[in-house]
Amino acid sequence: MPAEKLPSLDPSSVADAVSETYASGANAVQPELCCPVDYNTKYLKVLPQEILDKDYGCGDPSKYVNSGETVLDLGSGGGKICYIASQVVGAEGKIIGVDMTPDMLALAEKYKHEVGEKIGWHNVEFHRGRIEDLKVDADGNPMIADDSIDVVVSNCVLNLVAPSLKKQLFEEIFRVLKPGGRAVISDIVSSIEVPEEMQKDSELWAGCISGAFEEQAFTHAFENAGFGDIELLTRGEEPWKVVEGIEFRSVTLAAWKGKPGTSMPGAKGSCCC
Repeated sequence: MPAEKLPSLDPSSVADAVSETYASGANAVQPELCCPVDYNTKYLKVLPQEILDKDYGCGDPSKYVNSGETVLDLGSGGGKICYIASQVVGAEGKIIGVDMTPDMLALAEKYKHEVGEKIGWHNVEFHRGRIEDLKVDADGNPMIADDSIDVVVSNCVLNLVAPSLKKQLFEEIFRVLKPGGRAVISDIVSSIEVPEEMQKDSELWAGCISGAFEEQAFTHAFENAGFGDIELLTRGEEPWKVVEGIEFRSVTLAAWKGKPGTSMPGAKGSCCC
């Protein structure tokens, strides 16, 4: 059967396709969503198997956060990155997860108290909202204030935002960061710009393919939003997938708002994908 086509690339069509796919992913494991990642196993011991099984990412931005920091996870899904980062930042830090899919948020909230008890502190909160509009949540309540976040992380989610909203998305990331703060983003990039016909394939869109940034355009999106220093942390040597001759691979970038204010753990290396 031919793949279902999005009626258009308008935000509502894209969001509906993404929400449907990730709602399914919250209720049953979807192994085809994004690529496997190796995490530090010491941080996985407190996580329920359901969260581990229903995690869909392409990198590990949590390894680049520090003790005591306030971390915002865009597209937090079942909460895996949030709960890992909670252990890294410690009791003095704070973790905020934002996701638009109720099923994913329900999965994350289901284990919040249990995981907090195992870690030894409760410093994680979740909000339903759109990552391209962090000012208010889904109910119109204030969500993320200006200059309030030390680190914005995201794991294979920015590519799921509609093309017309991507500029606003990067501007929002810049807005919420403190001066000297940083974004550490793992995402899928493509070897060339993805043709519009492929972008209209709902399966490819929700599967982290159709909305992928062309690799250089990904860096330029940070620059255009006002970020200063930008560092490539990991890049998949081999493509994760090749679709119609286009290579798709995972990268992790760090971008600073102004001059770096805090040293960052981790070192350059090869992506696992």
